[in-house]
Amino acid sequence: MQNLRVPDGARKRKQIVGRGSGSGRGGYSGRGRNGQNARSGGGVRLGFEGGQMPLYRRIARRGFSNADFREEYETINICDFVGRFDDGDTVTLESLKEKKVLKQGVTKVKVLGNGEIDKKLMIQVDMVSAGAKAKIEKAGGKVTGIEEGNDGK
Repeated sequence: MQNLRVPDGARKRKQIVGRGSGSGRGGYSGRGRNGQNARSGGGVRLGFEGGQMPLYRRIARRGFSNADFREEYETINICDFVGRFDDGDTVTLESLKEKKVLKQGVTKVKVLGNGEIDKKLMIQVDMVSAGAKAKIEKAGGKVTGIEEGNDGK
């Protein structure tokens, strides 16, 4: 215990500014030659371009945006089922949350086809990609009661 010491460079002295030229941070105190950004509270607002018409006002905003109505799906791959589900199990949103594959706040899920599966599983989720559906059915499983996705594209 007697030979413990702080590594070199672990403790740095606080840089004190504005205390004369001998301190190394005198003069302009590291703020340059007193432009707008050197002042207390200085600087310009976000998006300001020096009086030029800013980009967000130069570009026209037209048309309809579906962003407010977009449905967000949490994606999981079929390789996430391996080791978590036994042969013949039913995979639902609730069972995925119980097995800690998904977080508790998730409301919609889409299964993608990355990886391999060798167990017969019953998949009952919101969406399954075409590639995942083919792999699940090839392994003897079944996909029921879902919308068919577009293979993750």
